[in-house]
Amino acid sequence: MYTLAVCAEMVFRELPIAERARRIHELGFQVEIWDWTRHDLDALARTPAEFSSMTGYIRGRLTDEDGAAELLRTAEESVKAAEHLGCPRLNLHGTGLDGQGLPVVPVAGEATGEMWIAAHRTLTRLAELGENAGLTFTLENLNTAVDHPGVPFARAADTLALVAAVDRPGLRMNLDLYHAQIGEGNLIELIRRAHGAGLIGEIQVADVPGRREPGTGEINYPAVARALVELGYDGTVAMEAWASDDSELALERFRSAFTL
Repeated sequence: MYTLAVCAEMVFRELPIAERARRIHELGFQVEIWDWTRHDLDALARTPAEFSSMTGYIRGRLTDEDGAAELLRTAEESVKAAEHLGCPRLNLHGTGLDGQGLPVVPVAGEATGEMWIAAHRTLTRLAELGENAGLTFTLENLNTAVDHPGVPFARAADTLALVAAVDRPGLRMNLDLYHAQIGEGNLIELIRRAHGAGLIGEIQVADVPGRREPGTGEINYPAVARALVELGYDGTVAMEAWASDDSELALERFRSAFTL
């Protein structure tokens, strides 16, 4: 059976991050964070929380030599931070994102063949870094229509293709169903394809529209949960969603949607 986690950046926002982590843990979930450089890692480590994922880089890009060098350098720093928290997964995107989730270097149009080759080379080096540290880097699909215009390799199909091409245990896909619903839809078939290839490192969820907790929008998450059980998925399902009202209620709605 899968494990449930909650992104501490998006719930209990009136509390300091360490208290958010503690509260999420008390409610029975693992904890995810984003940019670890903005947080007191010692305070987080003192909580009883079990951390499941965090951002795996500070700056950099997959698709050019200078950006890749910076990405790899800051990924090495992120590995040390993950080890401090006992966090097994480090998350990546097609390019660096700013504080508003927008690409630092947006791309106009489709990624070129040269960009695909460069991304494959960079991700292979990241996979090796993860394997040497006993950690897994996960490449997350995003959407360009609402939240992240200009991000290369945003579609789940592209993210899956890159992870499959690298074909290393240190790199897996972070399959974000919120982003996939906006960009592609057909979520259960997407899950089946990615799971069948053995390439899912984690699944993230939020409802559409609004990026709120499951049960507030159009996605039939109980049906998604049934498909995961039928497939035998035993990884992490993480709620990366804003609480529509009360954070504790949002977590209970999440739990309910994924409890069969």
